[in-house]
Amino acid sequence: MSQRASDLLTLTREGLYCPLGRFHVDPTRPVERALITHGHADHARAGHGTVLATPETLRIMAVRYGEDFCTSRQEARLSERMRIGDVTVFFAPAGHVLGSAQIAIEREGQRIVVSGDYKRAPDPTCLPFETVPCDVFITEATFGLPVFRHPDTRGEVRKLIESVTLFPERAHIVGAYALGKAQRVMALLREEGWDRPIHLHGAMEKLTELYKREGVPLGETPKVVAADRKDLHGAIVLCPPSSIQDLWSRKFPDPVTAFASGWMRVRARARQKGVELPLVISDHSDWPDLCRTILDTGAEEVWVTHGQEDALVHWCGTRGIRAKPLHMLDYGDDGEAEPDPGHDPKMEEASA
Repeated sequence: MSQRASDLLTLTREGLYCPLGRFHVDPTRPVERALITHGHADHARAGHGTVLATPETLRIMAVRYGEDFCTSRQEARLSERMRIGDVTVFFAPAGHVLGSAQIAIEREGQRIVVSGDYKRAPDPTCLPFETVPCDVFITEATFGLPVFRHPDTRGEVRKLIESVTLFPERAHIVGAYALGKAQRVMALLREEGWDRPIHLHGAMEKLTELYKREGVPLGETPKVVAADRKDLHGAIVLCPPSSIQDLWSRKFPDPVTAFASGWMRVRARARQKGVELPLVISDHSDWPDLCRTILDTGAEEVWVTHGQEDALVHWCGTRGIRAKPLHMLDYGDDGEAEPDPGHDPKMEEASA
């Protein structure tokens, strides 16, 4: 199996490469042909020759990088099999963000699935994860430690609404990644009954408008005007995580700083970032869902990418599943990046 799997997919300096199809998956450098799982910047980069991705991902890349982000583009319809060189590929929903997909690569009865980033939790802004049976499953491990068990996301959103009710004189500034996380928080706020405007940092505007054009109901989302910040008592404001502690956020009335991230499960990390209201909302699978997904695929072999690779590799070994870490670089900047160098979530949690 290992030899046949490596014939289908191998690791190069640009990332995962299929020599029989002469394409890369989520390459980190410009290549002739790229298959892209989703629109986050660590997976979808500009400068490739031909890009094959879901229609939504292609539109996201155009918004982020401009219409000339590649030489040519091709839409991948979900579940539609395509012949590329000597292999067959198809895309299946990953449940991560709008347009996110797993990529299955097949030849002579063998199938490798590259999951990209994925989650199993419900998300009103994108299609749910779809299990694809395979021989080799390539999984992320962003939250690949047993300590990471994400709570119910709706409960976290209710915490935000309850805080606004308790402190109506204060603005609530919520740090959230501009693609996927921010729109998911907005959609969940609407489902939980928040019918007031959700104010946006300018960096959120274009992608939020794209989600609306794709049919995701997000309600009224005005851009924050500098002169109006002092008047936004009781408002919910979404901004990039880097903005919750800078001068921009201090102009709001007595702001409550919140951060929507799976890393908020680690209390010491929330304190380190000065977050008053941590919201454990993740667009990545937690430990139980990572393990469940591996079992659901029926894979005999698992390759583990960016994150806590060793723990998941060890878990696979205890289940009789062959596994190896890929140690891929330049992934993990989607707002739930890997911890700072030298950072150990297990030690943080133990001391919290």
